[in-house]
Amino acid sequence: MGIFDFLSGEFIDVIHWTDDTRDTMVWRFQREGHEIKYGAKLTVREGQAAVFVHEGQLADVFTPGLYMLETNNMPVMTTLQHWDHGFRSPFKSEIYFVNTTRFNDLRWGTKNPIMLRDPEFGPTRVRAYGTYTIRVKDPARFLTEIVGTDGEFTMDEISFQIRNIIVQEFSRVIASSGIPVLDMAANTADLGKLIVAEVAPVLDRYGLEMPEFYIENISLPPAVEEALDRRTSMGLAGDLGKFTQYSAAEAMSHAAANPSGDGGMGAGLGMGMGMAMANRMTQPGPWGAAPQQSEPAAPAAPPPPPVEHVWHIAENGETKGPFSRASMGRMATEGGLKRETWVWTAGQDGWKRAEDVSELAQLFTVQPPPPPGG
Repeated sequence: MGIFDFLSGEFIDVIHWTDDTRDTMVWRFQREGHEIKYGAKLTVREGQAAVFVHEGQLADVFTPGLYMLETNNMPVMTTLQHWDHGFRSPFKSEIYFVNTTRFNDLRWGTKNPIMLRDPEFGPTRVRAYGTYTIRVKDPARFLTEIVGTDGEFTMDEISFQIRNIIVQEFSRVIASSGIPVLDMAANTADLGKLIVAEVAPVLDRYGLEMPEFYIENISLPPAVEEALDRRTSMGLAGDLGKFTQYSAAEAMSHAAANPSGDGGMGAGLGMGMGMAMANRMTQPGPWGAAPQQSEPAAPAAPPPPPVEHVWHIAENGETKGPFSRASMGRMATEGGLKRETWVWTAGQDGWKRAEDVSELAQLFTVQPPPPPGG
């Protein structure tokens, strides 16, 4: 992680740090018992700050640049040690490199639902989650308040505490905002600004700041979402009578497209149930309540009587008829109609023998009981 060079085997001459972990916030320069040479070179790269701690006291803070460690570059250290301008001896000091770049795509979320009083739904619960960005604004304060003497401090060590701060302020802001739940999705940007404004003073005490904060989603409990879906469906249905007519037309269209399938029967049943429900909704309610529709539906007309078949008979190259089924029965009794007689009726595929037509074959199988007194 750290890179440092030794000259003469005793004094450190070059001090710098390169980070390849992407999550290290503070790294302590490893002296390994060696003293820092007066006049050594200190390199602080962009996105870094170097903090000197001398004998447990916070000393100088170096921003990005190249420095020669001399009395004119270390005013606090010079004051603490009472150095004069002729000082040239090595000295011992702890050096902490602080990463001042942004730590991006950090996650936050509510572990438990947040209780709030919605102006439309009443008391309800919501969950939320999103991302945020954190950055060290004051390296000295961050080192004093958070890091202490930790030689290597990572983002994971403080992210849990920051998430707790965010969730606490988010709960308080969203509960007191008065924004309806259904309007929160359109106001996430404004809610984010309010939350950052509340979180900022707490982070400032740690030497941190939050450049970016995003609310990705605010969700309701599953039971409330189901109720909301039902309410939305009712709103889309609109007038019940028109909705029933539309459903009936859809069912008939489906039945016409599937005349021989079970789907047509199911659609017909669904259409009948829908019409029955619509008729019921139009009836007066209990205690003389007014009906929902202005006029009751007219009763359905009775079905038409079935059409009786009439028959023609072919004998000796001639056609006779038409004869009703009753007439055909008398002819079968009297012997004028036999099993091998050729018959035809509308809808029949050609001439057939009477015994091959199920409706007429019954005339030859039913025998009358024996006469009385025989």
